[in-house]
Amino acid sequence: MVHSLRFRLLLMFSMVVLVALGTVAILAIRATTTEYERAVAGIINYRYFDINAKAEAIQKAIYLHAGERTVWESMQQLIERISATSRTRIVLADLEGKVYADSSGRMVGETINTNLSKPFAAFLIEKVVILAYAEPVDTPQLVLAQQQFTQSVNRSLLLAIFAASLVAILLTLIMSKSILRPVEALIKVARKMEKGDLSQRVEHTSRGELGELAKAFNAMADGLQRLEQLRRNMVTDVAHELRTPLSNIRGYLEAMRDRLIEPTPEMIESLHEEALLLQQLVNDLQELALAEAGQMMLTLEPVELPELVEKTLLALHPQIQAKNLAVEPSFDPHLEPIHADYRRLNQVLRNLLINAIRYTPPGGTIRIVATRHDSQVEVRVQDSGIGIAPEHLPYVFERFYRVDHSRARTTGGAGLGLAIVKQLVQAQGGRVDVDSQVGKGTTFIFTLPITQSLSLSGDALS
Repeated sequence: MVHSLRFRLLLMFSMVVLVALGTVAILAIRATTTEYERAVAGIINYRYFDINAKAEAIQKAIYLHAGERTVWESMQQLIERISATSRTRIVLADLEGKVYADSSGRMVGETINTNLSKPFAAFLIEKVVILAYAEPVDTPQLVLAQQQFTQSVNRSLLLAIFAASLVAILLTLIMSKSILRPVEALIKVARKMEKGDLSQRVEHTSRGELGELAKAFNAMADGLQRLEQLRRNMVTDVAHELRTPLSNIRGYLEAMRDRLIEPTPEMIESLHEEALLLQQLVNDLQELALAEAGQMMLTLEPVELPELVEKTLLALHPQIQAKNLAVEPSFDPHLEPIHADYRRLNQVLRNLLINAIRYTPPGGTIRIVATRHDSQVEVRVQDSGIGIAPEHLPYVFERFYRVDHSRARTTGGAGLGLAIVKQLVQAQGGRVDVDSQVGKGTTFIFTLPITQSLSLSGDALS
């Protein structure tokens, strides 16, 4: 549960939501508190807007009642009137804090701490320096209201955070289910494939990365199923290729052992041919295994392609003459030596030419064209045979693959020649391709590096 993707998504989204809402809440509290304090200060300042008028009124009263014994009574009555109209408490005290007049009437004659307040005016009354202090009557109520407002805002924000977090968790659970549904389907199909059912596929109705993942998974499953089918076909084909010559050898030997037939030179030659077929099949399989494992030993050296083609054609002359085929070699006049293994390159050419001879009708034409392209030499082996259908082209280089599955071993080969060609060309740093049109012929193309471009790497490979 803790390690599941659903739990991780839930935890991640919850943390993101909590951090985001917490940040918003802190900023909102600070902004709200600041604005409220500014509003309270505005209210207080509004109450103080006529402070100069208050000072002028007090100064005028002092001037009018100067020298009178009732001057302080007059001051007391004045500040009481001012306090009643502005809801502001006014206190008149000397420098030591002794109160001479108090609009509330509570502290007359008492001493106040002058350090706690700031006077808004100073007067000289009866040769005594008097300081005037003012305080809004409802300031404590404003402070209490501010505290209550802040607490209410904080409580509302906490409720909003809780509600938003709950909604986010619910949405995460719902969305994660839709997001993880394709992943769970992949896991389910993968487990079935693990048990050997390679026919399973994933429905990819969703778009985006998950849809692409499902498509890639299905493509991988198709590849695995095809490889498994090829593996089974390979086992069947190998068994078939071995069974025929082994059955022939065994039948002749048992007949000679039981003295049903006498050994003749023709019979011995036939048995020898069957043994050679077995040996060739085993050698081809071994070469394929070595090439695919990257363990094939190569001796890379400069190879003159025209000379190699001439020797290969000379070795295949009987087959070419038997079908009355025309062979037309063509070489670039500026062609340079190929950096390759002479024996392996001869095998590549031999397999391609045998394939061309096999599928070219009598009287047809085979062309061998070699041209230079940058640092590589391109070789084309083109025939005028029956061609290959487009659906078969991607698989012609796979082992034991036959375009016509009805062909017997004696007419169609074991299906290893082109697979060996591909592995040998790639092992020498080249690439191989095929182009074909049904009824017009097939062209096999392979490229190999020239001597100058890979002389150092050739020494390493050899």
